[in-house]
Amino acid sequence: MALISSHLLNAVNGTHAAGVAVSLFRVGQNYERELIFQAETDAGGRLREEIASSSGRDEADFELVFRLASYFDANGLNVSGKQTVRRAVVQFRVPDPSGLYHFPLIVSPHGYSIWWSSL
Repeated sequence: MALISSHLLNAVNGTHAAGVAVSLFRVGQNYERELIFQAETDAGGRLREEIASSSGRDEADFELVFRLASYFDANGLNVSGKQTVRRAVVQFRVPDPSGLYHFPLIVSPHGYSIWWSSL
């Protein structure tokens, strides 16, 4: 089982981004998408989910989608009413079906920054 994790930090007010809806999709060669899980970040802005191996397939491609618009709206942080970033999408490959894939994000209504970390 591979472990997918993330930690979201809110750049607007410096807090953890709790309650952000997140979906993970396996992406096929013709960009067909298979939903793997839907979850929310916890009170500390963290997400931690195990996923099954690629079932004999070679390296799998994935898309991790963070729905930011509803988070900023629900928390009254889209003060300009002109939020440009609706969601953050991270596309990645899982070459090791038992590996750890950690994606920290710093988010705001107008941008985000992401990096990969092996912790």
